Amino acid sequence: MAELARLTAITKSFGGVRALRGVDFDLRSGETHALIGENGAGKSTLMRVLGGEMAPSSGEIRLDGERVDFRNPRAARAHGIAIIHQELALAPDLSVAENIFLGDLSRVISWGALRRRAKELIDALGFDIDPARRVSSLAVAHQQVVEIAKALSRKLKIIVFDEPTAVLSTQDAERLHAIIAKLRADGVGVIYISHRLEEVLSIADRVTVMKDGQVVGTKAASDLTIDEAIRMMVGRPIAALFPEKRPRKIGAARLEARHLRSGRLVRDVSFSVRAGEIVGLGGLVGSGRTEVARVIFGADARESGTIVVNGEEARVRTPKEAVEAGVCLVPEDRKLHGVVIDAPIRVNATMARLSAVVNGLGFLKFGLERQMVTELGASLKLKAAHIDAPVSSLSGGNQQKVVLAKWFHAGGDVIILDEPTRGVDVGAKSEIYGIVLKLAEQGKAVLIISSEHQELFGLCDRVLVMGEGELRGELAPPDYSEENLLSLAFARRTQQTEGA
Repeated sequence: MAELARLTAITKSFGGVRALRGVDFDLRSGETHALIGENGAGKSTLMRVLGGEMAPSSGEIRLDGERVDFRNPRAARAHGIAIIHQELALAPDLSVAENIFLGDLSRVISWGALRRRAKELIDALGFDIDPARRVSSLAVAHQQVVEIAKALSRKLKIIVFDEPTAVLSTQDAERLHAIIAKLRADGVGVIYISHRLEEVLSIADRVTVMKDGQVVGTKAASDLTIDEAIRMMVGRPIAALFPEKRPRKIGAARLEARHLRSGRLVRDVSFSVRAGEIVGLGGLVGSGRTEVARVIFGADARESGTIVVNGEEARVRTPKEAVEAGVCLVPEDRKLHGVVIDAPIRVNATMARLSAVVNGLGFLKFGLERQMVTELGASLKLKAAHIDAPVSSLSGGNQQKVVLAKWFHAGGDVIILDEPTRGVDVGAKSEIYGIVLKLAEQGKAVLIISSEHQELFGLCDRVLVMGEGELRGELAPPDYSEENLLSLAFARRTQQTEGA
């Protein structure tokens, strides 16, 4: 394979902070080269240098053997480089076609021709999206397709995907991987940044690991295991990510769900979680796990069934009533439902229980708020410049810690965590696991929903398995395995198939 790009001895400093320290990286035509590392390792900074968003402090970039100096992203795009950021750069109020050709629109526009060209690009990617639809009306997966079509509207040599599957379902992620396979077949070089190591090893040809602004090493994906990748990233194996389980006192049931029903994805679901216990809720995407959590939290309507908290039936019809009953939910999409992304850390951390930081007249006690949030941040090892910084300025792992801080402050006895480490690097995952264990040691009842089976097995005292809106069974630690979990998840479907 011919070499498309080579970055040599790239450094980048911000004031006195060196974000990149002599990084070497290369990309070949028709390959997927994955770039992995903890948040802050320098991956995105390196790609911003390649994409012309920032100039390196030193070092050089060569494309097809020729040295280039990009002064802006437009110059990089002119050389066939496209970057699909985790935060999609689309105009939500414009149509699909307008977004795809936004940089090429002239004063006289043939809308028919524009939409035909847009449809051709989208059809080539294997999707059926109306070019006239407003982008804001599309699902995230389809918005990502629009970004890719936008890149393909120009002559494309290199495409960078930064955490592309962080908010995608398993099915949409598989369709994205099929698109990447097509791009590779056309000779496009793909750079893939992701925290999902199993996914990385399945689609990459080579993997480069970064840590503290430097390259730790580059290996063929076929020669790398998840355990070795984690060891290169954080200096310890996967088993060491999970905190040592100390003896915990398991008490009476804090949460009981009795015969819950809501739509087609919550069908007669019953279970309990005791004080000091960590219970997992596993199953396939679309099995009803998140819907169960939302019903218990009052975010979705409950058609029938009973919710009991600390032995008393709880009247939970809204999230406000759930919080008052002592139920807290760390949602699947932290940016949409977990935090007010542009508000300060201190505001987010105290919003679930403002009564603790206001006086009798309803005025905020600023000193008390700052003290409480500072102490919360220290206990959660929150990495932030200051508590007045917006949550948007934090890494994914630290944003999740702000959501956890909010519920620590609220003081509930039942904590539900839906995909608590999605989009979080392995170092931050380990810290969040420690926080979860601490909650259980404090006597909280913890319910964890996760698509990462090793996460469930490493943390939970038992794992409940859902399938098609029903609770299919339960696994105890001696029976923990992906095979056993999936066989329960598919159990009813398999029986129906055999009986057909």
